[in-house]
Amino acid sequence: MAFTLLLVISCSVEKKASKTFDRGQFQSTIDLYEQVLRKDPNNAEANFYIAESYRQSNRLQEAEPYYKTALDRGLKNDSIRLFYAFSLKSNGKYAEARQQLEQHLKTVDDKGLAKRSQEEFDNLNNLDEIRAKKNYFRVKNLDEINSPYAEYAPVYQDGELYFTSSRGIDKIYKATGTPFTDIYKVKTQGARVDTTTIVGLGDLINYYNINEGSVTFSPDGKTMVFARGNSGKKKGTADVNLYISSNRRDGWTEPRMLNINNPGYWDSSPAFSRDGRTLYFASNRPGGYGGTDIYSAKRDSRGRFHKVTNLGPEINTTGNEMFPYISDDGHMYFSSDGHPGFGGLDLFVAKRRNGRIEIENLGEPLNSNADDFGLFLFKADRGFFTSNREGGKGDDDIYTFVNEDPDLKIVNYYLAGLTKTHNDKNELVILPGVNVRLLDYKGEVLDESTTTDDGKFLFRVYEHEHYNLVGEKRGGKDQYLITRTQFTTVGRAVDRDTLKDLVTDVRFDTLLVLEKIEKNKIFVLENIYYDLDKADIREDAARELDKLVTILEDNPELKIELSSHTDDRADDDYNMKLSQRRARSAVDYIISQGITASRLMAKGYGESKLIIPNAKTEEEHQVNRRTEFKILEVGERKPETAGEFDEDRFFDDEEGDSGGR
Repeated sequence: MAFTLLLVISCSVEKKASKTFDRGQFQSTIDLYEQVLRKDPNNAEANFYIAESYRQSNRLQEAEPYYKTALDRGLKNDSIRLFYAFSLKSNGKYAEARQQLEQHLKTVDDKGLAKRSQEEFDNLNNLDEIRAKKNYFRVKNLDEINSPYAEYAPVYQDGELYFTSSRGIDKIYKATGTPFTDIYKVKTQGARVDTTTIVGLGDLINYYNINEGSVTFSPDGKTMVFARGNSGKKKGTADVNLYISSNRRDGWTEPRMLNINNPGYWDSSPAFSRDGRTLYFASNRPGGYGGTDIYSAKRDSRGRFHKVTNLGPEINTTGNEMFPYISDDGHMYFSSDGHPGFGGLDLFVAKRRNGRIEIENLGEPLNSNADDFGLFLFKADRGFFTSNREGGKGDDDIYTFVNEDPDLKIVNYYLAGLTKTHNDKNELVILPGVNVRLLDYKGEVLDESTTTDDGKFLFRVYEHEHYNLVGEKRGGKDQYLITRTQFTTVGRAVDRDTLKDLVTDVRFDTLLVLEKIEKNKIFVLENIYYDLDKADIREDAARELDKLVTILEDNPELKIELSSHTDDRADDDYNMKLSQRRARSAVDYIISQGITASRLMAKGYGESKLIIPNAKTEEEHQVNRRTEFKILEVGERKPETAGEFDEDRFFDDEEGDSGGR
């Protein structure tokens, strides 16, 4: 009778534990299954669900013995051995982790898990190489601020350090068994904090029964974006969203959900770019490369977010990437358990070199076999990060670090420009409201900006790269040609050995001229030369005609007349026929480059439209020997005509619109 009663109680506990696991209440699941293990320590299912609960609540190190018991007791699925290997790695048992991955690769059927297993096996083989690389980081636990609870995601803003912590007296979050997290701030000078000033951000931001955290600020400090979720009303992390608040005279406004959230998925760890025009964040939304990926979203001049883009496989892996941070020198720091690392989340930096993204593990002591994440630089050579490594004061702790590399020299390159046009007097004047895009050599958009009344734009550029600038003026009564110009930093890098300062800014200046589109307006094509008495397109002329091809590609609503003109040093009939052949030859070349023939008309004018009558010098004759194009028709311009520029314009009228996270 007693045995039967114990069996019924055990079944009841397991049924309840299964329900709490499905609801994402992982600490409750652990507590319930521990009751089962007290009666049957070798229960495979109970051990497995305890292990999974530890893993999914970011306590992978504690999961190791439970995965092992579940495996030893014969529990089989495609993921258990892989996650066991991860837990071994998080405890620094690299050789044992490699053995488990080797065995997993022999038996796994799921292709996605097999790929993750192979990547992790390769990563472990790279650890010696990572360890061999010398770095100059010195780290220290920020004892003054840490508690037995979690402190993480430090952000320095205008003399104050903002951070996330579960130190409060809030309701208990059943996934971790600790209080819900809130956002706090403390006054600080660099890494010297005044602990008497620690204060939460108040009830408007921090709810007592919901997690808030991972805050970021726009460069002017007027906009705050943070994550809020884990209310327990949905399974796991399905209700984590990004929220926005504005700093007014009387404090922060009521936070609202951003329109870039994806309902039902995890969107968190936001970070503004240094110019405030881009928001980076992590998400497990569909269409990514692994668990959580890093995405970007553009912010327009009215403060609205759009154009959500996955950063691609150079950054994202089959694992998890999160906690992005953009430093003043344009590098992206982030955390990942998918790139080669020491265990758990490691800190990485993504640097753009010669048109490619290179990923570098920041090495020990910044990284450990535990979770290391949430890096923030308050100076070029020092900053904060988070770790739950052994020797801390509690759960996650905030650490400070200094980079003591004696050769550290940071060079920032900027391309500063003006957008202008010709007025009715043929004078160059400022043209505001121009959308300017910076494209790399593959034609991919790296950055974009809309000029204001001063016509200025500013982009970060990098050493040894070729770029295109594309300018487009949308709206208004006048239309302008979409215009592009080339720019390069190749051969223009500064010699770092000559620099004395830690940080050096280098600025290049450029001008982008957009011409007004008017019917019958004539443009002269420079440097279109032909051999004497011939109409063949020379190589140098083809390069110039390619520029016209680009104009026609960027402005598909145009139909043009391409005309050829001669000087007056032969008879009229000869010059007329020669100019017609040359115009026809130029048009045929443009058609060969993919422009529709119906958009082009060839016209030879011979010597009938001399710019300089009675020319005497060769220079004057050259002015008369010209190639021009004239706008014949201007069709209706379709939006986003030049290159890929697919904005998701689903906005409200105010900054920080509501929407799914």
